[in-house]
Amino acid sequence: MKTSIIYKKIAFFGVILVLLSSCSDLLNTEPITDEISPPQDEQLIKTAAEAELAMKSCYSSFGIEYWQFDYFFLGDAGADVAYAGADGDDFFQIDEYRTITTNYVVARDWNWLNDFVKRCNLVINYVNTVPDLPQARKDEMIGEASLIRALTRFQAVQTWGDFPLVNATVTSINNENFDALYPSLYPSRKPVSDVYAAIIADCEVALEKSPASTAAPSSKFKVSKGAANALLAKVYATMPNPDWAKCIQYSDAVINGGYSLMTTFDHLFDNVHEGNAEAIWEINGDGQGGTVNGWCTNVFLGNNWKKFNTPSHTLSLALDTKRRTSTIKKFPTTFADPYWTTFTQFPNPWRMRATDGTQNFYIFRLADILLLKAEALAHTGNLTGAMALVNQVRTRVLLANITPATSESDAIDKILKERFLELAFEGQRWFDLKREGKTVEVLSQQKYLVYDPVTQTSNQTLMPYIPNLDSKDLLLPVPQAAIDNNSNLSQNPGY
Repeated sequence: MKTSIIYKKIAFFGVILVLLSSCSDLLNTEPITDEISPPQDEQLIKTAAEAELAMKSCYSSFGIEYWQFDYFFLGDAGADVAYAGADGDDFFQIDEYRTITTNYVVARDWNWLNDFVKRCNLVINYVNTVPDLPQARKDEMIGEASLIRALTRFQAVQTWGDFPLVNATVTSINNENFDALYPSLYPSRKPVSDVYAAIIADCEVALEKSPASTAAPSSKFKVSKGAANALLAKVYATMPNPDWAKCIQYSDAVINGGYSLMTTFDHLFDNVHEGNAEAIWEINGDGQGGTVNGWCTNVFLGNNWKKFNTPSHTLSLALDTKRRTSTIKKFPTTFADPYWTTFTQFPNPWRMRATDGTQNFYIFRLADILLLKAEALAHTGNLTGAMALVNQVRTRVLLANITPATSESDAIDKILKERFLELAFEGQRWFDLKREGKTVEVLSQQKYLVYDPVTQTSNQTLMPYIPNLDSKDLLLPVPQAAIDNNSNLSQNPGY
């Protein structure tokens, strides 16, 4: 063990000389990229302008691959909303539940989520030291960075289970303090219960310090108290031994927070009604000022190369008329696919449409929270109340009321079906099924069309899609490269 530490010292100091050669240079590009505990005495953020840049770096996380691409791929192609589409075995592995430890998509997501935490740590730890920044703005920044960190860890704990918790920011390191700081430089994964406790603590800070959401569209484009309530509702529904009463409490705070369902479903996605009444937290893809470049649509839509997240037959057969026209659109193409055989009109996901970098997407919107509260009501015996919320969402798309639930299990199945249709291509399905313990049961029933690549015809027989999905696949592997670099990391079972 001591020898290992010595070797890591040698490697570490070679890198750290480059990283710490100029704090000002780092602040002009990316936040500090390694952590120690406790923070050093140096004042890393010296001015209000530097503080705003550090805060902007937190928000720019939403313009990076994880949120622009992989979040939707994992949530949709990882479930029964979509097939992988496009090409590349690393994506097919995830779609077909045969992911290996060297999968580069998994590796980049592990790295990005850890990086997003570091960006937030910089703001949380140092913004209070800035002399020319009003205290009210300091508090807002701490609240905003805390919720972004909480959301990041929420995604991580759902994806890998146990996850490292590092709250400090690197400033300086030397031979004398390296041994004491070693556990923070090479952190182990913390138990799921600890990760959820940290997430809740950050949400509570955000609830106290972040700004209130207003009717102005711009207030929907950043962290707000409404977003903090929405995340707390999801956290209490998802954590081990869910607290359904807390889920209802925070869902109600959102529902009574001035949000309302859009009258026209398609207006949620036409990129005209941005920051609308239903939006709780919406990522603004204008690519200007404090917004991100919404390049994600080009990954899922178009005919210049075969795109990802091809709509599944399961979804296509289930969609109602109103939501279908906003969810799937067919375009002329010459691409072949083993699942869709009418090549002159190939289906694409249609909820994100702008290909010029201006695409917005939702982290939370009201229909999501209404259906989440319905889950909580079903689990606490209020089946009538649960179905009333489902019907509220269905009425918007001109569907008749659903038949009354006969049991808690029946209610949950009905709610999950409604979430499947309402939130398709919004990155939710994989996490919904995991939350309710339905992943293996539901996804093992996926079907596909039998296809002959020679004749390019199908016998139209729906056949089983994935026969070998099991509980091991509910968590992704910790990347082998991360374990190779940090012997304190453990691997998930089965990998």
